[in-house]
Amino acid sequence: MQTFTYEIKDEIGIHARPAGLLVKAAKGLSSKASMEFGGKSADMTKLFAIMGLGVKQGDTITVNVEGPGEEADAATLERLLSENL
Repeated sequence: MQTFTYEIKDEIGIHARPAGLLVKAAKGLSSKASMEFGGKSADMTKLFAIMGLGVKQGDTITVNVEGPGEEADAATLERLLSENL
């Protein structure tokens, strides 16, 4: 399993547009990805689960990626987060 943390820099936090991009990216991965924040976990292929975490600017999320190609998939998600959030 690959795990990394990321601090949200977007002033609105995780809102609909970047959450949609994350879901689209997660659905295209060969691994299973989940996001953790505030003691809750969300499947990254579920838009409402991601939005339900209530992540704001300055919050730090933990992303877990497990499965075949997890290293490349984690790098893809980390790049997507840094470019959009």
